Amino acid sequence: MYGAQHLHEFGGLPAVDFQHTTDGAAQPAADTVAWRVSVDPYGKDEGRDRPWEDEFNNFLDTVDPAGVRALIIGQWGEAYEEDSSVPIGLVLAAADRLTSLEAVFVGDLEAEQAEITWIEQSDVTALLAAFPALAEFGVRGGTDLVFPPIRHERLRSLTIQAGGLPVQVVRGVLDSELPALERLDLWLGVSAYGGDTEVADLAPLLSGTRFPRLSHLGLRNSEVQNEIAAAVASAPVVARLTTLDLSNGTLGDEGAAALLEGQPLTHLDVLDLHHHFLTEAMEERVRTALEPHGVRVDLSERSKPWDDRGAEGRYTAVSE
Repeated sequence: MYGAQHLHEFGGLPAVDFQHTTDGAAQPAADTVAWRVSVDPYGKDEGRDRPWEDEFNNFLDTVDPAGVRALIIGQWGEAYEEDSSVPIGLVLAAADRLTSLEAVFVGDLEAEQAEITWIEQSDVTALLAAFPALAEFGVRGGTDLVFPPIRHERLRSLTIQAGGLPVQVVRGVLDSELPALERLDLWLGVSAYGGDTEVADLAPLLSGTRFPRLSHLGLRNSEVQNEIAAAVASAPVVARLTTLDLSNGTLGDEGAAALLEGQPLTHLDVLDLHHHFLTEAMEERVRTALEPHGVRVDLSERSKPWDDRGAEGRYTAVSE
């Protein structure tokens, strides 16, 4: 299954595809949108079958790069053959021109372009090192993704979306020094596609000793969502969260019960459990426990196992 779609907004700005034109058509002001630069290696979109380097150079020549606040790297070629080091290298080479950049997303591809596990990533932290003013950073695709520990003073939001997130990436994130980080979203995925993170690997995060300003935590899209829920139920980090997101995974009644039987969650603004395997009775228990306290609970997308194997038939929203 695949639940990742093109970004509609990023960095607080509406996402717009850069369109190279030769007729002088007006473009939005550089600082008013999040610019998605993409190509079509299959030639389906007329005029979009050029190399990503050419399209990016057209972008820099057409839009005032000094005004660009948000950049989305879309399809850069056949993403299952050519990794993200190519577009990343080109963005790095233009760092002295992209002087206002505050938000970067790498790999905004939908399934018809490449399944999420087909997206070949690389060491994305070079972008963080080159742009010290970044406040928001996102990545889609876990294959060959490299994220060594890094220090960044201003990053407030980090999202990594994967059908299977390698534990070395998780460890790199959790070993990073990110004193301004407020939002962390990790799509952990499934073991069949490289998602080998275990609950024990999340201990530094759940202890509350990392990321002192964290207020939004997403541990999503996991095949061990019940075990994560049980660990979160007693995790010190939860006391300072306003949003807890355990959506898109295999959460069932056992995980939801662990949440309700653990520390109070009534201080949360939002508890997001959408795409779950809870029974109606457990849904009602969760709502009754939290909604009277003003917690917005998302229990949409109740799912059913693929077959009669019960818990073994559960699935994440995003895998391949």
